[in-house]
Amino acid sequence: MQPVIHPMRKESTTIDGLTVIRVKRVAEGRGEVREIYRRSEYQDVLPGDVSWAQVNLTYTVKGAVRGLHAEDMRKLVTVAHGEVFGAYVDVRPESATFGNIYHLSIVPGVQVLVPQGVCNGFQAVSDGGAEYLYMFDREWAAGMSGRSLTPLDRDLAIPWPIAIDGDNVEQISRKDATAPTFEQFSLNL
Repeated sequence: MQPVIHPMRKESTTIDGLTVIRVKRVAEGRGEVREIYRRSEYQDVLPGDVSWAQVNLTYTVKGAVRGLHAEDMRKLVTVAHGEVFGAYVDVRPESATFGNIYHLSIVPGVQVLVPQGVCNGFQAVSDGGAEYLYMFDREWAAGMSGRSLTPLDRDLAIPWPIAIDGDNVEQISRKDATAPTFEQFSLNL
């Protein structure tokens, strides 16, 4: 099989600065190579000079949810293995898209650039779970400023593919289950 090159594509979303990236892929008889990051290709996507300060890889079991978190950092997220349902909420009060929600399926080769101040969360939906890769432009530190929302907020109406049991700590952490709703967050601005 001759190599097939799929060029990188960028897609805007309903949240200002939240960008979906279809990475450059080269597929051939032995499998596929995905270009996770190349500075020269990302210059028009990443404002300013970005240097990734920390990279984390999480393994999450099918049905489990992580987030919704908006730490004081930009993130580039993707899936190394499996599939997740990604959900994003703009909690930047000064943003023209404040309160907007965006969601999509993320599989290997799909990335999301998450601007600082936008909540990021996901649910693993593939059998065997998923490996979710985060690249941060700042190192995470306990007590760092940020915001969080509960993924259980009915008013957000996020269509999680697998029902979430708010009392099941193997599916959602207590911290995430008891985080504020968007309305509670908005009232405290």
